[in-house]
Formats: sequence, structure tokens, C-alpha cells
Amino acid sequence: MDRHAHLTDHDLLEKFYTDRDNHWLGILLQRYTLLLFGVSMKYLKDEDEAKDAVQQIFLKAITELNKYRVDYFKSWLYMVCKNHCLMKIRDRQGKRPMEIKESSLLIAEEFSIQHLIEKDHALQLMEQSLEELSTEQKDCIKLFYLEKRSYQDISATTGFTLMQVKSYIQNGKRNLKILLEKKLGTE
Repeated sequence: MDRHAHLTDHDLLEKFYTDRDNHWLGILLQRYTLLLFGVSMKYLKDEDEAKDAVQQIFLKAITELNKYRVDYFKSWLYMVCKNHCLMKIRDRQGKRPMEIKESSLLIAEEFSIQHLIEKDHALQLMEQSLEELSTEQKDCIKLFYLEKRSYQDISATTGFTLMQVKSYIQNGKRNLKILLEKKLGTE
């Protein structure tokens, strides 16, 4: 049994940032090995490549976390993994021979990759838009959607009343949608 199971991701990150001991990052990354492998398999569709990707993402995470603070580890790690896989796919496209007899498969795969790239772009715009919300809306939305915390938990953490939490989430969602639609509309 994991003797650190009682520690949250945030607790482990704080321990790492306090004493810079990679042991804490090791525990944290180990929690997400299967998630990283699953995401890598989803994008790369090759077990060996996915295993290599997980190792490379671990190294990148250790390097990046030494440079700056991360507040929402799971969502940050997911984005690092997804971006790594998309870069691998882009690199792979450049090395693919052009003579492919199954042209319909190529078109379908390129459409799929283009879809992933567009989705990634939309997620980046959403992250930018999230940062433009008021602090209260941004904090409540991150806690509710990224950390999957309840209204009561958010209220206890932030000091806002339940009605304020609900209002910040509802208005934040609406404002996020408006900001995102503006960004997508101007492209």
C-alpha cells in the first residue's frame, strides 16, 4: 500500500517546492503513469511509442516543475502529455513516404490529426480566456471543473457563500463562452 496515499497532489507539490526533493515528484508522477500511458496510446496508437512518451513526459515534467510553479498538476500534466503526443504526430507526418496506396486511409488520418490540432488550439484559447475572467470566477471554475470539487468544498476553501460560488461558476461559464467565441470568431 502507498504510504503517501493520504497526501494530495497539492501536498506533494508543496513538499517538492519546499525542499526540491525529486522523491515527491516521483510519487506524484507515479500516480499518473496509467493516465499518461492511456493518453499517449490514444494519440500515438503504438505501445512502444506510448511507453517512450511517458518516460519523456516524466523528464519534461521534472525539468519544467523545477523552473516554475504549477497549481493544477493533473490538468497541467495532461496538457504536457497531449502536446508531446501532438508534436510526435507532426514529426511523424514529415517522415512519412508520400506514395501510399490507401489514399482514403491517409485522408482520414490527416483529418483526424487536423481535428486534434484544432481541438488543441481551441483548448489553448480556452486557457487564455480563463485567465481573462475575474479572479473569483476563474478560481471557482478551476476548482469546480479542473479539480472536480463540490460547491460546499469551494465555499469552504474560498470563503465565498454557496450562492456566490454558484453565481461565479454560472457567470464565469457564460463569460468564458463569450470570450472563446470572440477569439474563435476573429481567426
